[in-house]
Amino acid sequence: MSDTFIALVNSVVVPVGLVAIMFSMGLSLSLRDFAEVARNPKAVFGGLFGQLIVLPPLALLIIWLFGLPPAMAAGLFILAICPGGITSNAITYAAKANVALAVVLTSLSSLITVFTIPPLMSWALQHWFVQGQMPALSVPRTMLTLAQMTLAPMLAGMLIRRLWPATAERLTPWLRPASLIVLIAVIGFAVAISFGLVLQNLWQAGPAAFVLNAASMALGLGLAALLKLDRNDSLTVAIEVGIHNASMATFLSLSILGQMSLAITPTIYGIIMVINAGLLVRWLRSRAPQAQPG
Repeated sequence: MSDTFIALVNSVVVPVGLVAIMFSMGLSLSLRDFAEVARNPKAVFGGLFGQLIVLPPLALLIIWLFGLPPAMAAGLFILAICPGGITSNAITYAAKANVALAVVLTSLSSLITVFTIPPLMSWALQHWFVQGQMPALSVPRTMLTLAQMTLAPMLAGMLIRRLWPATAERLTPWLRPASLIVLIAVIGFAVAISFGLVLQNLWQAGPAAFVLNAASMALGLGLAALLKLDRNDSLTVAIEVGIHNASMATFLSLSILGQMSLAITPTIYGIIMVINAGLLVRWLRSRAPQAQPG
C-alpha cells in the first residue's frame, strides 16, 4: 500500500465519508423532531445515559478483562466515547422501531460528544501510552475539527430541509441505505490500508469488540426495562447504545491522530455491530406476539 494512497484515505476519504454521514442525518432532521424530548423524556434519558455515562467505564472494564495492549485499548475506548451513528437510524427504521427517538438520540449525542470526546481521548492517550510514544493531540483544535466535520454538515442538512422540505423528503429514504454504504466504504478503506494489522490482531481485538457491542445492546435493553419502555422504544435504545459512529472513531484514529494501529478495534467493531444489531432485531421480532387471524 503506497504512502500516497494512505494519505489520500486519511485526508480525504475518511473525512468526506464522515461529512456525508452527518449531512444525511441533518437532512432527515427538523427542529420539530426535538419535541420527542418532551414527549418521551424517559427514553431520551435512558439512551443518552447509556451512551455517554455508562459506556466509557464499560469499555474500560472490557479492556481490563481482555488485557488489551495500548493501541487496541485506546482504539476501543475512542470507539466507546463516540456518539451513535446514522447507521443506527437506518437499522431502527428497518426494525420498525421508534425512528424519531433514534434520530433525536443520535443528534443530541453527536452535539454533546463534540465537547466530551477530546478531553476523554486526551486522558486515554496519557493513560495507555508512555511519554514520547503518545500521539499528539490538541483538545481545543480537536473540538473545532469535530464541530466542522459533524455539527456544520448536520446543520447544513437541517437548513436544506427547512428551505426545501420537498427535496429533503425525496432524498431522505435514499440516504438511509446510502449512509450504510458510506460506513462500509470507510471501514473498507480502513481495512485496505491496515489489512495486515487487522488480520494480525483480529483474534485479540475481535472478541473484545464483540463483547463490548453485545454488552452495550444488553445494557440498552436493561435500561429500557428499568424505565419500563415499550417494545419499540426498548429496541431503539438498545440499537442506539450499541451502534456507534465507527466512521467518527476511524476519522479520529486516522485523520486526527494519524495512527493506523488505533483504527483496528473501531474497524472490527464497525463490522460486528451491524451483524449483531441485525441478530438482535430478528430475535426480538421472533419474540413479538403474532397477530391472530381474523
